[in-house]
Amino acid sequence: MYLFEGLKQKVSAYLPEDKVQQVQDAYVLAKDAHDGQMRSSGDPYITHPVAVASLLADMHLDHETIMAALLHDVIEDTDYSEDDLAKAFGRPVAEIVEGVSKLEKIAFSNKQEAQAENFRKMMMAMVQDIRVILVKLADRTHNMRTLGSLRPDKRRRIALETLEIYAPIAHRLGIHEIKNELENLGFEAMYPMRHRALKSAVKQARGNRKEIVDNIRTELVTRLESLGIKAEVTGREKHLYSIYLKMRNKELSFNEVMDIYAFRIVVDNLDSCYRSLGAMHGLYKPIENRFKDYIAIPRLNGYQSLHTSLVGPHGIPVEIQIRTEAMDEMADKGVAAHWQYKEQDDADTTAQSRTRKWMQSLLELQQSASSSFEFIESVKTDLFPNEIYVFTPEGRIIELPVGATAVDFAYAVHSDIGNTCVGVRVERKNSSLNASLDNGKTIEIITSPRAKPNANWLNFVVTSRARTHIRQYLKKQRGKEAVNLGNRLLRHALGIVKLDEIPQSEIDRVVQETKHDDFEHLLNDIGLGNELSAIVARRLLGEKAELPEKKGHVAIKGTEGLLVTYSRCCHPIPDDEIVAVLSPGRGMAIHQIGCNNIRKLSKEEPQRVLPMVWDDNPQGEFKASVRIELINHQGTLATLTNAISSMESNIINLQTDEKESNIYFVDMELTTFNRIHLARITKRIRTMPEVQKVSRHSKTRTN
Repeated sequence: MYLFEGLKQKVSAYLPEDKVQQVQDAYVLAKDAHDGQMRSSGDPYITHPVAVASLLADMHLDHETIMAALLHDVIEDTDYSEDDLAKAFGRPVAEIVEGVSKLEKIAFSNKQEAQAENFRKMMMAMVQDIRVILVKLADRTHNMRTLGSLRPDKRRRIALETLEIYAPIAHRLGIHEIKNELENLGFEAMYPMRHRALKSAVKQARGNRKEIVDNIRTELVTRLESLGIKAEVTGREKHLYSIYLKMRNKELSFNEVMDIYAFRIVVDNLDSCYRSLGAMHGLYKPIENRFKDYIAIPRLNGYQSLHTSLVGPHGIPVEIQIRTEAMDEMADKGVAAHWQYKEQDDADTTAQSRTRKWMQSLLELQQSASSSFEFIESVKTDLFPNEIYVFTPEGRIIELPVGATAVDFAYAVHSDIGNTCVGVRVERKNSSLNASLDNGKTIEIITSPRAKPNANWLNFVVTSRARTHIRQYLKKQRGKEAVNLGNRLLRHALGIVKLDEIPQSEIDRVVQETKHDDFEHLLNDIGLGNELSAIVARRLLGEKAELPEKKGHVAIKGTEGLLVTYSRCCHPIPDDEIVAVLSPGRGMAIHQIGCNNIRKLSKEEPQRVLPMVWDDNPQGEFKASVRIELINHQGTLATLTNAISSMESNIINLQTDEKESNIYFVDMELTTFNRIHLARITKRIRTMPEVQKVSRHSKTRTN
């Protein structure tokens, strides 16, 4: 029981004795269930769930959450089932454990689809019980702390997932303690050399800045005391990842980022917040347009504070945050602050209230999303954009992400207003529906009962709510109109062969091959663009039947009049062996025959994969992707690009990545006419003395 003692002390500080005993019972079961199992680090496996439970105990979460944390890997890694846990500890604990457990492996066409579906299922489990994601975040935090025992490639994969998904979720829930730690640990695992260099530079800079920080802090404290304001003033340190992002995204030097001195003032009550703000503006000159009142208008995750920027002594920029003790705790713990899970309806917090609204929007999005990819992309858009605040003509505040348009605003007010909007007035002046809105403006939407959503709106709306309602409306247009269009498209694709002359047995065969309920559903999908009429026509006529020739030169035989795209994963070029894959919305996607992304698809849905042949003389330029490994001497990259240009090729995209000291990978997309032309280009690159290796590069993955 020695491993449990530290956790027991933490939970005993805020839970009654009977709840502590239930937590201990969960520990005993978890310890026995994981007996003999070890982590990659060599430690007994039980150390991991105990560490996860301890993180949640620091937030003073309820006993069911702590128990679920101790048991969170039991269903996946041992013989215990959800029903076993429900009998032992109650259904709520078992459901949290089931929600947190690594998701059941199901058959997907590729790894990306599996990850998207797993993410969707995780978010839906979170919607059912917010405690699921709290345990998941604590689980990911401890895993990141112990990442060192894994292979470098696995560390980077987990770090990327942490930075893209888990840290933004922690931010969205307002749990900045976990968010900051996940970002710093993810940064260290993803870019170890950058992390070490930045950490060393920050340590040195903080030593040099100590005297200035102390002097400014003394001035702040003195001014507040002279006004009788009781406050705690501390220097606010930026964490490494936020410094890195500022340098990268805003193209700032390290010195420019570190030249800003930041302080936090924590006071007793709301009145003292605004009095302190006045004191600061009286002490130093405020910078115009750099004041934000997140107390009157909290952020989407419930965060509240006053932010102001000032010109300090000797022209030094000074940033100050002012908040109460309760706001400070909320800023660190977010939805987990003042946890009262069973009594949330009676004693709610801003973060918990806003989180429940967000989770309700996730349910709406889940119901309308056509795929896991669409769902995850929409959710990631909401995790967590910078906000703007605009007003309705009646003075109601509407929160929107930066870049939101009048259409986003209309749907945020009400779905009926969004569906019928035809124009907008910004500050009583006519404006465009697709123009980005500015902070603080008053927006008036003009509607018409005869108006309807336009599919082009999907090109510029940024909120998931707007996209969801637009797509829902467009989906309702299915039916007779789509069937009629599909019928016309298919008859046109059949050319001289009449649809009425095709035997019913052939139609039934194609319906079955394409996995439709009946011929009408097939026509419906043709009309909606989910099936290509030319492919269905080929199947109705037999695989070897020739379709009527159409005018116009094409690069691939048999694609006359069709939408053809060349896949970015394998970049097929003339003389490659190729296949076509039916992709809704993209027409025919052309892949190399050995592309990893279609191998499984060829086995599971062979009706979607068609062998294709290049035209005898394909015209135009095609994209190819090559990877070059080179020694990075001064001027090497310029020499490389000149060499490629001399071979009648243009560079479309170029990315570099450090392999080891002074050795770089250069991944390049360039134009080429065919495989022979590409071979000449690569031969020219190999003649450079700095180049160690050149290969045709594929973005597909085999694991």
